[in-house]
Amino acid sequence: MFALICGGGKVGYYLAKSLLVQNQECVLLERDADRAHMLADELGDAILPGDACDPRVLARAGIERADVVIAVTGDDEDNLVICQVAKRRFHTARTIARINNPKNEAIFIKLGIDVTISPTQLVLAAISTDLPDQGVVHLATLRQYGLELVELTLRSASPAVGRTFTDLALPPGTRLLSVLRQGEAPIYDRSLLLAAGDVLLATTRQEDEAELRRVVVGAPVTTYMGRA
Repeated sequence: MFALICGGGKVGYYLAKSLLVQNQECVLLERDADRAHMLADELGDAILPGDACDPRVLARAGIERADVVIAVTGDDEDNLVICQVAKRRFHTARTIARINNPKNEAIFIKLGIDVTISPTQLVLAAISTDLPDQGVVHLATLRQYGLELVELTLRSASPAVGRTFTDLALPPGTRLLSVLRQGEAPIYDRSLLLAAGDVLLATTRQEDEAELRRVVVGAPVTTYMGRA
């Protein structure tokens, strides 16, 4: 695999370093020449100075043979431009973009970025059990399949409590994957009676997320990042 990483901040640097340790081929593009020179002391030929928004720079970095382009600059607009150029001009098979402002996720999805990563979403997922009435947490977008991966936490009044997977009238195409119960390994038994405090992992279409929430967790719940 050859990965072209755009943005030599902490995320890009550690990502490149990790890939190199795994003997994966990668190139890291960094706009700031001084920082690129500093990173070269550790990354050697894997670091190149240049603006990744410039198609000529991308071509010089070898984008035409890249299996994946990863845009992790601190600027959402730059990350979007990089991935769009990669997709439309160089026909890169897979693009991954960091989203610094969660409000920008919709446009990244609309414009066909394969994978988006939002630090804000990751932190919210990590602290979800400490948030009042946070019944559903969006974990990831599986864009290739048109699905969302979500985490649902059952409360004492949740409709799913006391029922099994097969008892629930789930939206078409929705799949409950496993149950996480404190102190136990993930449970895949579809005949298991669900209980308050159980955490369910599921895949669903974005347009069905509200119905899934109603059937499994119940309403109302707190929403975030513009999700109904």
